[in-house]
Amino acid sequence: MGWWLVNTETLVGSRFVVSPLAEAIASLQLLERGTAAHPGERAWLDAHLPAYRERLAGDPVTALLVRTALGGTWNADFLTPTPTGEGSPGFEEELSRIRDTPPDLALGHLAVSAGGGPLPRMLRRQDLPGRAADIVAWVWTHTVLPDWQRRRRVIEADIVARTAQLSRGGWVEALDAMRPGMRWLGKGRLQINTRDYPPRDLSGARLMFVPVTPVAGWVSWDEPRRYAVVYPCSGTLAETGRQRVPEALGALLGPARAAVLVLLDTPKSTTQLVALTGQGLGSVGRHLKVLLDARLVRRRRAGRSVLYYRTETGDALVTAQQDG
Repeated sequence: MGWWLVNTETLVGSRFVVSPLAEAIASLQLLERGTAAHPGERAWLDAHLPAYRERLAGDPVTALLVRTALGGTWNADFLTPTPTGEGSPGFEEELSRIRDTPPDLALGHLAVSAGGGPLPRMLRRQDLPGRAADIVAWVWTHTVLPDWQRRRRVIEADIVARTAQLSRGGWVEALDAMRPGMRWLGKGRLQINTRDYPPRDLSGARLMFVPVTPVAGWVSWDEPRRYAVVYPCSGTLAETGRQRVPEALGALLGPARAAVLVLLDTPKSTTQLVALTGQGLGSVGRHLKVLLDARLVRRRRAGRSVLYYRTETGDALVTAQQDG
């Protein structure tokens, strides 16, 4: 298995990071894979996959580049740069790290992702970093940017949920199952996957966790300073906006308030509910007050957050309407 040795200093300095570039690369991975993990991804692919395939059909060099960079057991490192974790860089600033990659370094990374053998003649050229940046920029502009504000709310809600897990159960609860094969082994060891890779010592490095909305993920590093784990938001968050509100429940409570109640099958903070529903903070707060007064939800404190969850009466109301 692949695992990292993480000391206390590294854990204390670790943080969650929002990365527009990681979201675009995860979306590129989904387009290249072409298969959906849930109905939300299926709808997204139906909307964007034909244009993506048309784009690559007219550019066979880039098509082979993407297939080679993302199609092996290891991503080409230059295409998945590690976030700096400093400030809030915009997409173009992050993208420049791909575009500015020295061509020979990109070729070396591609050779690794291709399994170590010789690269196809078509890829033996010096413009690959620019081509990689161009296709990532195309994915961002055409498939991510129009929906970025909603995606960002989902990502921020996931960070709130992970932070609440951290306050309840420590790093074990926050890190276990963050991505397939990842779990806390104890004694400072963080298993990042089930592959047979040599361990890495992260002592004194900055460790970042980067959520993305597609079901995708990878690890990256700029040794010895920075390491990152890119992981998919939880299923409920990734499919935000697609939870079905029973028509009768919406008529009884109002569609917006009913949507809040439906989401509270698991404890969530006000910030998460704002992210998941797209409603304003004031509106969510008013809905929660009514639901609390009606004893359909309760609240409890978890660290710095206040979490809301359905009571048995609230569960019965939602379940009855769904069954009906």
